[in-house]
Amino acid sequence: MKRCDWVTKEPLYMEYHDKEWGVPVYDDKKLFEMLCLEGAQAGLSWWTILQKRENYREAFDQFDAEKITQYTEEKLQALKENPGIVRNKLKIQSVVTNAQSFLRIQKEYGSFSNYIWGFVDHQPIINEWKSIKEVPVTTEISNRMSKKLKKDGFKFVGGTICYSYMQAVGMVNDHTLECFCHPTHSSK
Repeated sequence: MKRCDWVTKEPLYMEYHDKEWGVPVYDDKKLFEMLCLEGAQAGLSWWTILQKRENYREAFDQFDAEKITQYTEEKLQALKENPGIVRNKLKIQSVVTNAQSFLRIQKEYGSFSNYIWGFVDHQPIINEWKSIKEVPVTTEISNRMSKKLKKDGFKFVGGTICYSYMQAVGMVNDHTLECFCHPTHSSK
């Protein structure tokens, strides 16, 4: 089975590639979780965050935005001391800030999914890259998304993070043509 060239032989990485990356996500809670995890990745590798994902879920109450907005200084301090996550105080604080913005967006748009999928007209973009070298790190859409998210109060949402997020939640499918996960292959 041929996979995208960026995938290592690590079982966790292969499973993420095969079952999650590029698969459309419409569930608000999962969309929020992935936005937070992509922000945590800033300056690091996705592999680092993927290995800590279960720790993140436990530390941040399964990414329950309502609970996160209620975090006390004691809870934030405990997070800063938690070796299971990236202990960057700005990234930790951004999860709380993003939870507040996320809840506002849900009220305004009916769901976060409606808001975020609006950037791609509610349809996944299916690319046809021959090589991983062709895949961009940002696009006009991810830069526009970044600007809007920042305007709406979100943190750690630059254009590159937004594009990585779009790939992770299936707003864009960047599996290369030879990868068995590309939609042109019937085995998926």
